[in-house]
Parts: sequence; C-alpha cells; structure tokens
Amino acid sequence: MVSLRLSRQHPTEPTEPTEPRKPLEPTEVAEVEPWPAEWLRGALEVCVLGVLDRGPTYGYAIAAALEDAGLGVVKGGTLYPLLGRLEAAGLVDVEWRAGESGPGRKYYALNAAGQDMLARRSAQWQEFTTVTRRLSAQQQPSEEPARERPVNR
Repeated sequence: MVSLRLSRQHPTEPTEPTEPRKPLEPTEVAEVEPWPAEWLRGALEVCVLGVLDRGPTYGYAIAAALEDAGLGVVKGGTLYPLLGRLEAAGLVDVEWRAGESGPGRKYYALNAAGQDMLARRSAQWQEFTTVTRRLSAQQQPSEEPARERPVNR
C-alpha cells in the first residue's frame, strides 16, 4: 500500500508582492491531489532504480529521495518488499554497514544488471508516458506506425 502526503507547490511568487494576495476562489485548488496509488505502483520500480543509480544508499534515504522528488511518502511496507525483489532478481548488491550513532543499516547499490534494467525500464517508461500523454491530451497519433505491444494479463 502506498501512502501519500503530497503538496506540489505553485511557482514561487515575488518576495514582496505588488498587491495583496487575493483569497482562493472555491474553484481554485490550494493543494494538488495525491498521485493515484495504481500509478505509483507502476512507476515505483523505475524510480527506485533511478535513486540507486546515484550511489549506494539505505531504505529510509531512498524513501526520502522519492518524497523530495515529488512522489509523496512511500511507506516501508511498500519500499522494502520492492528492495527485496530487486535483491532477489540480482539487480542490487546489499551490504550491512555500522550505524554512526545507531543500529547498522542495509545499503543497496545498483550493480551492472540493475543499470541495464534501469536503462531498459527508463526507455519503456518514456515510450509509455509519450503514449499516455498523447491519449490523455486527445491529440492525433503520429503518422509513425505504433509498435506492437505485448498483451498484459
């Protein structure tokens, strides 16, 4: 289960506004709705691989990086099973390191197989978002024939 606490901010305003800020109209939204959980489940693997591509790190820092990037709060009950699957698939190397002022931490590092998977998944994700962007914007598809995709079951 993905739990979200998200507030994507509006573009910054000048530090000294020239006129007083008007209150929000009832139709204006002060905070953006959280991402649908189904979207996060689909995107989380490639996002975690991307965080690990920056260098070895531990679970809590991965969750913080995902939140800082705008995905919202990812609970340990969602993140750690994914990290376990990445480890079982041979995509990450794991090392226990002593904690500086507390218990040890399990560090995850992307290995060569993980980097290959990140490259493939990133390319697939880019293609997928291009298609969904085109469909959601109701634009006409390009003249280029669509690549045949496998049937999802």
